[in-house]
Amino acid sequence: MRILITGHRGFVGGYFMRKYSEHDIVGIDLKEGNDCRDFFKTDNSYFDMVIHLAAIVGGRMTIEGNPLSVATDLSIDAEMFNWAMRTRPGRVVYFSSSAAYPTKFQTGSNPFKLSEQMLDLYAVSNPDLTYGWAKLTGEYLARFAQEAGIRTHIFRPFSGYGTDQDLDYPFPSYIARASRRDDPFDIWGDGHQVRDFIHMQDVVGAVDKAIELDIPGPVNLGSGEATSFRKLAAQVCEIEGYYPNYNYIETAPVGVTYRVANPTKMFSFYKPKISLEDGISMALNGVINV
Repeated sequence: MRILITGHRGFVGGYFMRKYSEHDIVGIDLKEGNDCRDFFKTDNSYFDMVIHLAAIVGGRMTIEGNPLSVATDLSIDAEMFNWAMRTRPGRVVYFSSSAAYPTKFQTGSNPFKLSEQMLDLYAVSNPDLTYGWAKLTGEYLARFAQEAGIRTHIFRPFSGYGTDQDLDYPFPSYIARASRRDDPFDIWGDGHQVRDFIHMQDVVGAVDKAIELDIPGPVNLGSGEATSFRKLAAQVCEIEGYYPNYNYIETAPVGVTYRVANPTKMFSFYKPKISLEDGISMALNGVINV
């Protein structure tokens, strides 16, 4: 099988590269000086599958601090879907985001576990800043590709994590602080913000199973377990074997207060195999794959 992976040098891309290493893979990544938009404008090759991961993210600091750079994702996705309409790949895997969900469902006063039906592309309510808008638009474009006969799978990952993740994100930052035995241990905001953590091996496993069963989505990729940043910090430090004081940085960007998946749809065909506790231990020990 011939597979195109955009953003193959990134955190998520690395897991897909390892998963499909026995196949004929073409990778396009800005880290290698290759802008996938240039590729899409000129390439006319056929691929059995496209895993489209290329995006500007950079963690919460970039999402809130440089929203126009994140808006580049609109251009990236538009070029990809126009290319797909021209070259007709066997199937397209599009990574949306839990950030596409309306923020009104993600507040401390009225939190919900987010189910796929709570996002209506034809009755849009504010997603999470430009990143959420870009992913919401990407899903809208994916619907046109589906209607044109291109098999398209849409996934909404929640807080994917792993051993080799960039320090722009909370999980690897907590691992780094615990490994150094920082005291005090920094936590952005008041620490009561809640997220749904799912290991990247389970993200890839769920995507692979959905492809095998030909499930188009959208599908939430999450554990369904609510974990506050205070709880995450406590778990990381306990597993590392030390108990620091915590320093809450109230001025840091924190995002929505409660973002947790309703994973019922994913659980109908795949259930996570790596618990958060095991994932923390793996990261502290530098284990990427099990």
